[in-house]
Amino acid sequence: MDIAPSIADAATESHAQNKSATPADLHIRPRNRHFSDAVIDRRRWVGGDPFASAFFNALSVTFPKGETFFIESIKKFRTRVPTKLQQEIRAFIQQEAIHSREHHCFNEHLKDCDFDISRLEQAISNVVNGIRAKPETAHLVATMCIEHITAILAAEVIANPKHFENADEQQRKLWLWHASEEIEHKGVAYDTWLHVTKDWNPLKRWCVRSIFMAKIALGFTKNRAKGVLDLLRQDGISGPRAWLGLAHYALVGKAPFRRTLWPLLQFFKPGFHPWDIDDRPLIRLAESEYEAAIMVEV
Repeated sequence: MDIAPSIADAATESHAQNKSATPADLHIRPRNRHFSDAVIDRRRWVGGDPFASAFFNALSVTFPKGETFFIESIKKFRTRVPTKLQQEIRAFIQQEAIHSREHHCFNEHLKDCDFDISRLEQAISNVVNGIRAKPETAHLVATMCIEHITAILAAEVIANPKHFENADEQQRKLWLWHASEEIEHKGVAYDTWLHVTKDWNPLKRWCVRSIFMAKIALGFTKNRAKGVLDLLRQDGISGPRAWLGLAHYALVGKAPFRRTLWPLLQFFKPGFHPWDIDDRPLIRLAESEYEAAIMVEV
């Protein structure tokens, strides 16, 4: 696939990126869910599958520090954007703060299961601090890229029930709730980026977001694989069995990486917007699994 934009593509990029594709009637609702008492009954809580359990555990470790960084990044711009987007940023911040809180509790339960997550926590700290050393626009584009990765993973785990088949019930509810809100606010960082860079040359905008995404996607894959392998070693699985098992899980079996590859590549399309795919039905599907606790808007 040729993803380099032509002159005509650049014009498309300019037109599309000055107009948000976010649904006008989208309402981002922070749901104040509590899972702190949801202990992990089994080390291999995802249906007894050590590879799936290690994958989601490694992902969870990234959330408290990662989502705190997203809040910091987007909060800088909320006074510079239109009123509707200001309201969406406020709801985004509320959602991400609650996600961070609940995954901190989940991660504490991992420690109770005798997992040492200190190396994984240090790795995410190093990544976040490296981005913090860059200009604030880099903070925003990094947030936008990681939010896209998170949203396509969220859509996958809701759409494909096999991911949490026979998982511990409360942990399944935690992840479905989190996934539904990641889909709901998937356009906020992107729309903020559109507004902040509205005066940029369209080719520059495409190049910056594409280069960032290429770097972040590779780093995300490498770091999550390292984290999964670390947790698998602590679960008694190492060497070729760990590598082959992880490769099978990620690319062949439940295949969260293979199944999200095409949605990831869509990001590189000139004129792309996260809401090119309106997957709000997935939010309703996830919500059907529990009674939503809607926060009173401040």
